[in-house]
Amino acid sequence: MHTGSAGFIIRSLPVVVCPDLTTVSNVISMDDRIVGSRSRTGTVRDRRYAIRYPFAADAELLDLESGTRIEGVTSDISLGGCFICASKPFPLGTRTRITLTRKEQLVEALAVVRIVKPRIGMGVEFIDVEPPYDEKLSRLIEQLRRAR
Repeated sequence: MHTGSAGFIIRSLPVVVCPDLTTVSNVISMDDRIVGSRSRTGTVRDRRYAIRYPFAADAELLDLESGTRIEGVTSDISLGGCFICASKPFPLGTRTRITLTRKEQLVEALAVVRIVKPRIGMGVEFIDVEPPYDEKLSRLIEQLRRAR
């Protein structure tokens, strides 16, 4: 096992030979990146499953445990979540109800704070988007995709 030039761990695995296929002996594992002293779990960007699009909307988040409210503005959005610019973001792992408003359109969802950038904002993952907001979010993302 050694580290490649891009910081990936290259593991020597047992040689695999399949009929009519090439022999494979080294595999580059994207999950085993070396990131200084950080943990080896994937970053939020690595776990993302939907494309984010630039998008500005007013955002209000309600901490479901404490009842604290935070207001901010989104910088981007996807079917899976968004980033909210807020001077005092909620702590990592906070479960929230988020309301996004733009040009009289409203989307509500349950979300969890997945990344915090102090004095900048927070990335949230949508956990549950119920009707009719799920359709509104899907239409919004489709409009953003087409406009790209």
